[in-house]
Amino acid sequence: MAKVNLTKRIFAAGKQKFCAIPLDRKGRIIDKKAVPADGVFYLDWYVAGKRRREAVGSDMAQALVAKGRKELELQALAAGLDVNGAAGSETARPTLGEAVNDYLQEVKDHKSHKTYLAYSKTLEYFQESCTKTFIDQLDRKDLMRFTKFLENEKEQSARSVCNKFENVMGFLKYCGLAAKDLGLRKEDRPDYDEETPEIYTAEEIDSFFAKCTPEETVWFRFFEHTGMREGEVIHCQWSWIDLENRTITVQPNKRFNWRPKKNKTRQIPISNKLYGLLKEWQKKSDSACDLVFPTSGCNRKLDFLDCLKRVAKRAKLFCGKCDGCRQEVPNCERWFLHKFRATFATRSLRKTDLETMRTWLGHTDMASSLRYLRPAEGKEAQDKINAVFD
Repeated sequence: MAKVNLTKRIFAAGKQKFCAIPLDRKGRIIDKKAVPADGVFYLDWYVAGKRRREAVGSDMAQALVAKGRKELELQALAAGLDVNGAAGSETARPTLGEAVNDYLQEVKDHKSHKTYLAYSKTLEYFQESCTKTFIDQLDRKDLMRFTKFLENEKEQSARSVCNKFENVMGFLKYCGLAAKDLGLRKEDRPDYDEETPEIYTAEEIDSFFAKCTPEETVWFRFFEHTGMREGEVIHCQWSWIDLENRTITVQPNKRFNWRPKKNKTRQIPISNKLYGLLKEWQKKSDSACDLVFPTSGCNRKLDFLDCLKRVAKRAKLFCGKCDGCRQEVPNCERWFLHKFRATFATRSLRKTDLETMRTWLGHTDMASSLRYLRPAEGKEAQDKINAVFD
């Protein structure tokens, strides 16, 4: 008899993991309490020595039925029967799980790993909320149920709900299902109020760097003075940096098969302060390693966020009010890497023109840049009002 294993895919520490579900001889789950509450069930089997997986939803009973059906299907194939030959038969219709697997493979082949993980999580949630088996059964009600599922069951923010909804719509478009095919109305799409991006104050920046080690200073001054995204800093190579002309050119990293967002290269000038730090950093760097911020063995440094949190905690800059600070091990939500980029953007807009700032950040439209346009605050606001009347 063809063997089909039942597993459940979960996410832990940003990585997916397939947990085996132990079954007894009659195909029943031995310990239902040990089955992870979240995640989607998958069937797991081999064809000609190659592993195959198929998502079968989040319902335990339906997953067991799908397992039995798949075993019968594989037995029929082994006996030489054409299980897909009958026109209009259910086996000829692509299931939701099959469509998700196909789409995620496409994403994995052509998008970044970070994008792949985000889409995987979104479609896992969609499969959890959806009760349909086949892709051609989906309609407007399934999308409305998904929105409520995100809001109520997963307690997602309005922006996260909107982003995940659009990700699912991208998946459905890939499957040949347009909004009109699903009966979706314009008002059905979730929306959110655009918030002003958070920035670090001058006082926070001073307090933060006062507690940095020399190595940490170089890392985070680089974030602060370039406005580069985390992935760009992680993959930054010495070949990008022209110390003679004081420029950094963001471009693909072929060794790690990494590309900038929307494949857009750009050039950023190097400030005097950062120039001095990079010159000394280069002298101490391994000349055989192409990465500017490598780990031992010339691998990518992937823990910048953890390092940032450690310094902020050391400097006693955690706010003490957010949900992260209320955890048993405080992890302040107000300290994150992208906030350096927002701070760079706002500072640049106050000192230079919009087009220059847009070019430095690599924005493709003015609307993205205008989000960072905000009035002066604190001492800077006081200095400006004094300049008006003095």
